Amino acid sequence: MDQASSAARIVFINRFFHPDISATSQMTSDLAFALAREGFAVSAICSRQRYDDAAAELPATESCRGVTIRRVASTRFGRQNLLGRALDFLSFYLTSLWALLLVLRRGDVVVAETDPPLISLVAGLVAWLRGAELVNWLQDVFPEVATELQANPLPRWLDGGLRKLRNLSLRRAHCNVVLGTRMRDHVLQLGVAAERICVIENWADGHELRPIASLASRLRSQHGLGSRFVVGYSGNLGRAHEFSTLLEAATDLKDDSSIVFLMTGGGAGMQALEAEVANRGLDNFRFLPYQPREQLSDSLGSADVHLVSLKPELEGLIVPSKFYGVLAAGRPSIFIGDTDGELSRVIRRHDVGYSVACGDSKALAGHIRSLSFDPEHRETLGERSRALFNNHYTLQRAVREWSGVLRGTGVGAQAADPALLG
Repeated sequence: MDQASSAARIVFINRFFHPDISATSQMTSDLAFALAREGFAVSAICSRQRYDDAAAELPATESCRGVTIRRVASTRFGRQNLLGRALDFLSFYLTSLWALLLVLRRGDVVVAETDPPLISLVAGLVAWLRGAELVNWLQDVFPEVATELQANPLPRWLDGGLRKLRNLSLRRAHCNVVLGTRMRDHVLQLGVAAERICVIENWADGHELRPIASLASRLRSQHGLGSRFVVGYSGNLGRAHEFSTLLEAATDLKDDSSIVFLMTGGGAGMQALEAEVANRGLDNFRFLPYQPREQLSDSLGSADVHLVSLKPELEGLIVPSKFYGVLAAGRPSIFIGDTDGELSRVIRRHDVGYSVACGDSKALAGHIRSLSFDPEHRETLGERSRALFNNHYTLQRAVREWSGVLRGTGVGAQAADPALLG
């Protein structure tokens, strides 16, 4: 290996970088820390905010587990309205561009993870100027997601122009890492060569997240759920997720006191669901905030089955990452969305749960009832889920695949050198 490649660094750019409640920032930090352990020289550029707290003031620079973290200033309107989020994105584009110009050098690899959206435009420009390689990590595909959700504030001329620039940044990247075959198909349709696309699914940390008996969950005990059949949902319930099917199924099941719905997390959809539950006078719901990462095994283990949802029009644009945590926790899944979608195919192929179409609340209620009556089948599905996780969706598997992508750029692992972390 020549001197340039041996001294090259991997520079992650992502708005949030710390192992917190945000699944995407957690995975970014997990991957960065794991690559540093493998001997890669790793840096990260991110904001000074927390995903769950826009007012948080994280240190401007920090060295953590072999990764040098540089946090740039940005506006702090948070996630509550689209205009505020757009301003937060714009300010981060500007300050991260400047930080990349200062940090990036020839031979480095910048990994641009799509929070904020269109960050590949910033990363691609600086990589080109500095003679570095670009690897895009598409957790979602914007502005298509915003358009499908009818939440795209851009005028048509600007939207079209940004899509052309975005597509150019994808075509010129060394590699575009996508989360599934449906997303790969979409990126291919954008004119990106097949050899510049690599499917690496998301993951969970199987060492931190292990199956427990549901009755052993402290959270379950603390909230008096006892031996009731608990239908769980964990994480963000936002604009990309459908909840009316869940609401109607819960309404059908409201007279069955043995079944309860445990909703853990946040998001615009969670707030709307909680309001509608109160409006209907349903008493078979419990709502909890995000749980600390160190309590995730207990939190996920408190449920007997977990719900995962995605609006059908977003297939190929998003893959819900909460699914992998459910697998790691050894629980069956019920996916609400496209019954031929990315996760539906996995669930059906490996027999780890069920899929129902949006609006089919009767089918959802039926699956919940049948699982509540059949603990042996639940256990079988849970065992298959953990086995599937162990075989396909571990952090170790992802690190191996990512290491292959990164070595393909010419950057290599080396013995740890403190000078590379500064």
